[in-house]
Amino acid sequence: MKKLNREDLHDLLYGCAILGTGGGGALDKGINRVEEALSLGKEFKLVSLDEVPDDVTIACPYYCGAISPISPEEEKKYASLPRVKEEPVLRAFRALEDYMGHDFYGTISTELGGSNTAMALYVAAMAGKYIVDADPAGRSVPELQHTTFFIHGVPITPMAVANEFGDVAIFTQVVDDFRAEALVRALAIVSMNMVAVADHPLKGSQLRKVVIPGALSYALKIGKAYREAIKDNKNRGEAIASAGKGEVLFQGVVERVTWETKEGFTIGDTYLKNENSHEKYHIWFKNENIVAWRENRVEVSVPDLICVIVEESEKPVTNPYLKPGMKVSVVALPAPDEWLSPKGLEVFGPRSFGFDFDYVPFKERGRK
Repeated sequence: MKKLNREDLHDLLYGCAILGTGGGGALDKGINRVEEALSLGKEFKLVSLDEVPDDVTIACPYYCGAISPISPEEEKKYASLPRVKEEPVLRAFRALEDYMGHDFYGTISTELGGSNTAMALYVAAMAGKYIVDADPAGRSVPELQHTTFFIHGVPITPMAVANEFGDVAIFTQVVDDFRAEALVRALAIVSMNMVAVADHPLKGSQLRKVVIPGALSYALKIGKAYREAIKDNKNRGEAIASAGKGEVLFQGVVERVTWETKEGFTIGDTYLKNENSHEKYHIWFKNENIVAWRENRVEVSVPDLICVIVEESEKPVTNPYLKPGMKVSVVALPAPDEWLSPKGLEVFGPRSFGFDFDYVPFKERGRK
C-alpha cells in the first residue's frame, strides 16, 4: 500500500489527463476534488491488485456525459431545480453500497482521465477506502461498453446513477452494456449532460482477472515526465512519447476546432498545420481522439492513444478547448494489450465508430 501525497496526486491526474486523449473530464475539477479531500485530512491509499483481498467488493465511480460547455439557454431549463451539496459520484457510490447491503473495500477508476480518475480517488478518500492501481480501459473511452469488463463478459449491473439535482436510480439489470450506455446517456441528456455512475461491483478475486494492472502507476509516470519536461524547459511531447514508449507524429499549430454536443457526446474535428511545411493534420473526436489523418491518410486510430500536447501550456488541454495558434505535438502511445484481442478490436476499433478500415498499429502504419 502506498499513501499518495499532493505531488503524487497531481502527477497522477496530469498523466491521466494526457492519457485521456482529449476526454476523461475536466482536469481542474479533478484537482479541486483532490484538494478538497486533502484539506479535510483525508488519505489516498493506493493498493496493487495483488494486495486486494479475494472476498471484498470494489466498484467503479465516475461521471458520464458530454465534455463540452453548457449554453446559457440550456442552463435556464434547470434553474428551478434544487442542487444537492454532496458530490453526485459519492452519492452514487453510497447508493450502490446500500443496495448491495454491505460496505465496499475500495474503488477502481473506470478510465484514465483528469476528472474520472480523480472521482475514484475522491470517493475512496472521502469514504475512507482504498483505490486500486488498475483500470478497465488504460486510457479514456467514450462509451460504457468500452471496457475490459465487457471484453471478459462481466455484467455492468447492479449500477447506481445520480445527478446534482438529487435524483438517484438503481439499475438491477440491463440487456447488455450497449443498453446501459443508452440508458445512462439518456439520463445525462436531461441532467445538464452529466450524471454520476457507480457500477461493476466485483469481488477482489474476480477483479484481478478482468482489468489492466498498474494503470495508475503508469499514469503517474506520464505525469511526472510532463512535470519534469516543463521544469527543464524540454519538449513536452517528446518527453511523454519517451515515457510511454510512443512517438511524436506531428508538430504544428492549431488551425481550428469544430464541435457539437450530440446525443450526450462532444463530437468534433481538430485541424492542425505545420507552419514550415504547410502539411495538414486532422483529428476526429467523440469526447476522446479517435482517428488522425496526415494529409488525408490515416496515421493512427483507436485503440492506440492520440494525445495532443500543448507545448506552451502548464497543464494538459482537453477537447474541445484547443484554440487557434496553440503550438502542439501529436503523440501516439500504444494501446494496452487487452484492446488488441479480436473482441477488443470489435468493440473499440475504428469500425466500431463507423470507419471503413481496420486497425493497424501506428508504428506499422508509419512504415507503409
